[in-house]
Amino acid sequence: MHREGSPWQGVWTVMAKETADHLTGARMTILEVLMFLASAGAIYAALSSVKSGGQDPFVFLTLFTTAKAPIPSFVGFLGFLTPLVAIALGFDAVNGEFNRRTLSRILAQPIYRDGLLLGKYLAGLVTLSIVMTAIWLLVAGLGLMFLGVPPSGEEVARAVVFLAATIGYGGVWLGIAMVFSVVFRQPATAALASIATWLFFTLFWGIVASLVAQALSPSPGSLQGVLAQAGMEQNLSRISPNTLWSEVVVGMLHPAVRSLGLVLPVQLYRAVLGSPLPFSESLALIWPQLTGLVAGVILLFTLAYVLFQRQEVRA
Repeated sequence: MHREGSPWQGVWTVMAKETADHLTGARMTILEVLMFLASAGAIYAALSSVKSGGQDPFVFLTLFTTAKAPIPSFVGFLGFLTPLVAIALGFDAVNGEFNRRTLSRILAQPIYRDGLLLGKYLAGLVTLSIVMTAIWLLVAGLGLMFLGVPPSGEEVARAVVFLAATIGYGGVWLGIAMVFSVVFRQPATAALASIATWLFFTLFWGIVASLVAQALSPSPGSLQGVLAQAGMEQNLSRISPNTLWSEVVVGMLHPAVRSLGLVLPVQLYRAVLGSPLPFSESLALIWPQLTGLVAGVILLFTLAYVLFQRQEVRA
Protein backbone atom coordinates (compact mmCIF):
# COMPACT_ATOMS: atom_id res chain seq x y z
CA MET A 1 0.00 0.00 0.00
CA HIS A 2 1.33 3.43 -0.95
CA ARG A 3 2.18 5.67 1.98
CA GLU A 4 1.35 9.36 1.91
CA GLY A 5 3.98 11.92 2.78
CA SER A 6 7.63 11.45 3.56
CA PRO A 7 8.62 8.25 5.42
CA TRP A 8 10.88 10.45 7.57
CA GLN A 9 8.05 12.68 8.74
CA GLY A 10 8.34 13.32 12.46
CA VAL A 11 12.07 12.53 12.71
CA TRP A 12 12.99 15.89 14.21
CA THR A 13 10.05 15.86 16.60
CA VAL A 14 10.98 12.42 17.92
CA MET A 15 14.66 13.39 18.11
CA ALA A 16 13.95 16.59 20.06
CA LYS A 17 11.67 14.82 22.50
CA GLU A 18 14.02 11.87 23.06
CA THR A 19 17.08 14.12 23.39
CA ALA A 20 15.33 16.19 26.05
CA ASP A 21 14.39 13.01 27.91
CA HIS A 22 17.97 11.74 27.76
CA LEU A 23 19.54 14.98 28.96
CA THR A 24 17.11 15.55 31.82
CA GLY A 25 16.74 11.96 33.05
CA ALA A 26 18.31 10.51 36.17
CA ARG A 27 20.18 7.94 34.05
CA MET A 28 22.10 10.66 32.23
CA THR A 29 22.89 12.46 35.50
CA ILE A 30 24.52 9.32 36.86
CA LEU A 31 26.49 8.79 33.64
CA GLU A 32 27.63 12.41 33.55
CA VAL A 33 28.91 12.25 37.15
CA LEU A 34 30.73 9.01 36.37
CA MET A 35 32.33 10.42 33.22
CA PHE A 36 33.30 13.64 35.01
CA LEU A 37 35.04 11.76 37.82
CA ALA A 38 36.85 9.55 35.33
CA SER A 39 37.98 12.57 33.31
CA ALA A 40 39.14 14.45 36.40
CA GLY A 41 41.20 11.46 37.55
CA ALA A 42 42.72 10.96 34.11
CA ILE A 43 43.64 14.62 33.67
CA TYR A 44 45.20 14.71 37.14
CA ALA A 45 47.37 11.71 36.27
CA ALA A 46 48.29 13.19 32.89
CA LEU A 47 49.23 16.60 34.30
CA SER A 48 51.36 15.00 37.01
CA SER A 49 53.25 12.91 34.48
CA VAL A 50 53.64 15.71 31.94
CA LYS A 51 55.02 18.17 34.51
CA SER A 52 57.53 15.65 35.81
CA GLY A 53 58.57 14.44 32.35
CA GLY A 54 60.59 15.98 29.56
CA GLN A 55 59.48 18.44 26.91
CA ASP A 56 57.25 16.91 24.24
CA PRO A 57 56.47 18.76 20.98
CA PHE A 58 52.93 17.34 21.19
CA VAL A 59 52.36 18.02 24.88
CA PHE A 60 48.65 18.75 24.33
CA LEU A 61 48.07 15.24 22.94
CA THR A 62 49.78 13.65 25.93
CA LEU A 63 46.89 14.89 28.10
CA PHE A 64 44.74 12.22 26.44
CA THR A 65 47.23 9.35 26.43
CA THR A 66 49.38 9.69 29.56
CA ALA A 67 48.64 7.47 32.55
CA LYS A 68 50.02 7.38 36.07
CA ALA A 69 49.60 4.24 38.14
CA PRO A 70 47.08 3.33 39.39
CA ILE A 71 45.02 5.80 37.28
CA PRO A 72 44.67 4.91 33.59
CA SER A 73 44.85 7.43 30.77
CA PHE A 74 41.91 9.43 29.46
CA VAL A 75 41.61 7.20 26.38
CA GLY A 76 41.68 4.19 28.70
CA PHE A 77 38.66 5.55 30.56
CA LEU A 78 36.87 6.36 27.29
CA GLY A 79 37.46 2.90 25.86
CA PHE A 80 35.69 1.44 28.88
CA LEU A 81 32.93 4.00 29.47
CA THR A 82 31.88 5.01 25.95
CA PRO A 83 30.22 1.65 25.12
CA LEU A 84 28.44 1.67 28.49
CA VAL A 85 27.07 5.18 27.93
CA ALA A 86 25.92 4.24 24.40
CA ILE A 87 24.26 1.03 25.62
CA ALA A 88 22.52 2.96 28.41
CA LEU A 89 21.07 5.33 25.80
CA GLY A 90 19.76 2.66 23.45
CA PHE A 91 18.88 -0.59 25.20
CA ASP A 92 15.24 0.43 25.85
CA ALA A 93 14.67 2.72 22.88
CA VAL A 94 12.03 0.51 21.22
CA ASN A 95 11.04 -2.14 23.77
CA GLY A 96 10.41 0.61 26.33
CA GLU A 97 7.59 1.84 24.10
CA PHE A 98 6.24 -1.70 23.86
CA ASN A 99 6.20 -2.12 27.63
CA ARG A 100 4.51 1.24 28.19
CA ARG A 101 2.02 0.33 25.44
CA THR A 102 2.65 3.64 23.70
CA LEU A 103 4.18 2.42 20.44
CA SER A 104 0.89 1.84 18.62
CA ARG A 105 -0.38 5.23 19.74
CA ILE A 106 2.78 6.95 18.50
CA LEU A 107 2.52 5.23 15.11
CA ALA A 108 -1.14 6.19 14.91
CA GLN A 109 0.11 9.78 14.54
CA PRO A 110 1.55 10.98 11.22
CA ILE A 111 4.86 9.29 12.12
CA TYR A 112 6.10 6.22 10.28
CA ARG A 113 8.36 3.56 11.73
CA ASP A 114 11.22 4.95 9.65
CA GLY A 115 11.02 8.34 11.30
CA LEU A 116 10.49 6.91 14.77
CA LEU A 117 13.55 4.65 14.67
CA LEU A 118 15.79 7.24 13.02
CA GLY A 119 14.65 9.92 15.47
CA LYS A 120 15.45 7.70 18.44
CA TYR A 121 18.87 6.80 17.04
CA LEU A 122 19.74 10.42 16.26
CA ALA A 123 18.62 11.44 19.75
CA GLY A 124 20.98 8.91 21.31
CA LEU A 125 23.81 9.97 19.00
CA VAL A 126 23.26 13.68 19.70
CA THR A 127 23.20 13.02 23.45
CA LEU A 128 26.36 10.94 23.20
CA SER A 129 28.02 13.70 21.12
CA ILE A 130 27.12 16.34 23.71
CA VAL A 131 28.55 14.26 26.55
CA MET A 132 31.76 13.38 24.69
CA THR A 133 32.32 16.93 23.46
CA ALA A 134 31.79 18.35 26.96
CA ILE A 135 34.32 15.91 28.43
CA TRP A 136 36.78 16.58 25.60
CA LEU A 137 36.50 20.32 26.21
CA LEU A 138 36.90 19.76 29.95
CA VAL A 139 40.17 17.88 29.47
CA ALA A 140 41.46 20.40 26.93
CA GLY A 141 40.49 23.37 29.12
CA LEU A 142 42.09 21.97 32.26
CA GLY A 143 45.21 21.15 30.28
CA LEU A 144 45.48 24.70 28.97
CA MET A 145 44.82 26.12 32.42
CA PHE A 146 47.49 24.13 34.25
CA LEU A 147 50.10 23.72 31.51
CA GLY A 148 49.86 27.21 30.09
CA VAL A 149 50.97 25.98 26.65
CA PRO A 150 48.50 26.56 23.80
CA PRO A 151 48.13 23.66 21.35
CA SER A 152 49.26 23.95 17.77
CA GLY A 153 46.84 23.72 14.88
CA GLU A 154 47.94 20.17 14.12
CA GLU A 155 47.36 19.08 17.72
CA VAL A 156 43.84 20.52 17.65
CA ALA A 157 43.12 18.80 14.33
CA ARG A 158 44.33 15.45 15.68
CA ALA A 159 42.28 15.86 18.86
CA VAL A 160 39.15 16.74 16.84
CA VAL A 161 39.54 13.61 14.68
CA PHE A 162 39.98 11.60 17.88
CA LEU A 163 36.74 13.09 19.23
CA ALA A 164 34.86 12.30 16.01
CA ALA A 165 36.16 8.72 16.05
CA THR A 166 35.06 8.32 19.68
CA ILE A 167 31.54 9.50 18.80
CA GLY A 168 31.51 7.03 15.89
CA TYR A 169 32.73 4.29 18.23
CA GLY A 170 29.88 5.09 20.60
CA GLY A 171 27.49 5.15 17.62
CA VAL A 172 28.37 1.53 16.85
CA TRP A 173 27.49 0.43 20.38
CA LEU A 174 24.35 2.54 20.29
CA GLY A 175 23.37 0.66 17.13
CA ILE A 176 24.04 -2.69 18.81
CA ALA A 177 21.90 -1.68 21.79
CA MET A 178 19.06 -0.59 19.49
CA VAL A 179 19.19 -3.89 17.57
CA PHE A 180 18.73 -5.78 20.82
CA SER A 181 16.03 -3.31 21.86
CA VAL A 182 14.10 -4.33 18.74
CA VAL A 183 14.79 -8.06 19.10
CA PHE A 184 13.95 -8.42 22.82
CA ARG A 185 10.77 -7.12 24.40
CA GLN A 186 12.28 -6.87 27.90
CA PRO A 187 14.74 -3.96 28.44
CA ALA A 188 16.72 -5.98 31.01
CA THR A 189 17.31 -8.74 28.45
CA ALA A 190 18.36 -6.21 25.81
CA ALA A 191 20.77 -4.54 28.25
CA LEU A 192 22.26 -7.89 29.25
CA ALA A 193 22.71 -8.95 25.61
CA SER A 194 24.37 -5.62 24.76
CA ILE A 195 26.79 -5.82 27.69
CA ALA A 196 27.55 -9.48 26.87
CA THR A 197 28.41 -8.46 23.30
CA TRP A 198 30.67 -5.69 24.58
CA LEU A 199 32.46 -8.10 26.95
CA PHE A 200 32.88 -10.63 24.15
CA PHE A 201 34.56 -8.14 21.83
CA THR A 202 36.59 -6.62 24.67
CA LEU A 203 37.88 -9.79 26.34
CA PHE A 204 37.51 -12.71 23.95
CA TRP A 205 37.55 -11.56 20.34
CA GLY A 206 41.33 -11.22 20.26
CA ILE A 207 41.65 -14.84 21.41
CA VAL A 208 39.11 -16.00 18.82
CA ALA A 209 40.92 -14.12 16.03
CA SER A 210 44.24 -15.68 17.03
CA LEU A 211 42.81 -19.21 17.13
CA VAL A 212 41.06 -18.84 13.78
CA ALA A 213 44.24 -17.49 12.16
CA GLN A 214 46.26 -20.40 13.53
CA ALA A 215 43.63 -22.89 12.35
CA LEU A 216 43.63 -21.51 8.83
CA SER A 217 47.43 -21.33 8.72
CA PRO A 218 48.55 -23.90 11.31
CA SER A 219 52.26 -24.22 10.52
CA PRO A 220 53.79 -21.28 8.68
CA GLY A 221 57.11 -22.65 7.53
CA SER A 222 58.54 -19.43 6.18
CA LEU A 223 58.71 -15.74 6.93
CA GLN A 224 56.02 -15.17 4.33
CA GLY A 225 53.76 -17.66 6.12
CA VAL A 226 54.34 -15.98 9.47
CA LEU A 227 53.48 -12.60 7.95
CA ALA A 228 50.36 -14.04 6.31
CA GLN A 229 49.17 -15.51 9.61
CA ALA A 230 49.83 -12.27 11.47
CA GLY A 231 48.02 -10.29 8.80
CA MET A 232 45.02 -12.62 8.92
CA GLU A 233 44.86 -12.34 12.70
CA GLN A 234 45.01 -8.56 12.53
CA ASN A 235 42.27 -8.38 9.88
CA LEU A 236 40.03 -10.65 11.94
CA SER A 237 40.63 -8.57 15.06
CA ARG A 238 39.46 -5.49 13.14
CA ILE A 239 35.95 -6.87 13.05
CA SER A 240 35.76 -5.61 16.63
CA PRO A 241 34.87 -1.89 16.96
CA ASN A 242 37.23 -1.78 19.94
CA THR A 243 40.19 -2.60 17.69
CA LEU A 244 39.19 -0.04 15.07
CA TRP A 245 38.84 2.70 17.67
CA SER A 246 42.12 1.75 19.38
CA GLU A 247 43.98 1.98 16.07
CA VAL A 248 42.49 5.41 15.39
CA VAL A 249 43.66 6.54 18.84
CA VAL A 250 47.18 5.24 18.22
CA GLY A 251 47.41 6.77 14.75
CA MET A 252 46.04 10.18 15.72
CA LEU A 253 47.38 10.78 19.23
CA HIS A 254 50.85 9.28 18.64
CA PRO A 255 52.17 11.18 15.60
CA ALA A 256 55.38 9.08 15.41
CA VAL A 257 53.40 5.91 14.58
CA ARG A 258 53.95 4.93 10.95
CA SER A 259 52.07 1.64 10.79
CA LEU A 260 49.10 0.07 12.56
CA GLY A 261 50.29 -3.45 11.87
CA LEU A 262 53.62 -5.08 11.17
CA VAL A 263 56.31 -2.51 10.42
CA LEU A 264 57.91 -3.41 7.08
CA PRO A 265 61.29 -2.07 5.89
CA VAL A 266 59.62 -0.13 3.08
CA GLN A 267 57.67 1.84 5.69
CA LEU A 268 60.90 2.93 7.39
CA TYR A 269 62.68 3.95 4.19
CA ARG A 270 64.35 7.34 4.74
CA ALA A 271 62.48 7.71 8.03
CA VAL A 272 64.10 9.43 10.99
CA LEU A 273 63.57 7.40 14.17
CA GLY A 274 60.88 9.03 16.30
CA SER A 275 60.02 11.73 13.76
CA PRO A 276 56.28 12.52 13.62
CA LEU A 277 54.15 12.01 10.56
CA PRO A 278 52.32 14.99 9.06
CA PHE A 279 48.65 15.19 9.94
CA SER A 280 47.55 14.30 6.41
CA GLU A 281 49.60 11.09 6.42
CA SER A 282 48.33 10.08 9.86
CA LEU A 283 44.78 10.69 8.64
CA ALA A 284 45.42 8.50 5.59
CA LEU A 285 46.81 5.84 7.93
CA ILE A 286 43.65 5.63 10.04
CA TRP A 287 41.14 6.36 7.25
CA PRO A 288 40.18 2.67 6.77
CA GLN A 289 39.42 2.39 10.50
CA LEU A 290 37.25 5.52 10.42
CA THR A 291 35.42 4.15 7.38
CA GLY A 292 34.90 0.86 9.22
CA LEU A 293 33.28 2.62 12.19
CA VAL A 294 30.94 4.57 9.90
CA ALA A 295 30.09 1.38 8.00
CA GLY A 296 29.32 -0.35 11.31
CA VAL A 297 26.91 2.43 12.29
CA ILE A 298 25.08 2.19 8.93
CA LEU A 299 24.98 -1.62 8.97
CA LEU A 300 23.61 -1.84 12.52
CA PHE A 301 20.96 0.84 11.95
CA THR A 302 19.89 -0.95 8.76
CA LEU A 303 19.61 -4.23 10.67
CA ALA A 304 17.51 -2.59 13.40
CA TYR A 305 15.35 -0.95 10.71
CA VAL A 306 14.67 -4.22 8.89
CA LEU A 307 13.85 -6.06 12.12
CA PHE A 308 11.57 -3.24 13.31
CA GLN A 309 9.69 -3.17 10.01
CA ARG A 310 8.87 -6.88 10.39
CA GLN A 311 7.47 -6.57 13.92
CA GLU A 312 3.84 -6.46 14.95
CA VAL A 313 3.22 -3.27 16.95
CA ARG A 314 -0.48 -3.40 17.70
CA ALA A 315 -1.32 -3.26 21.43
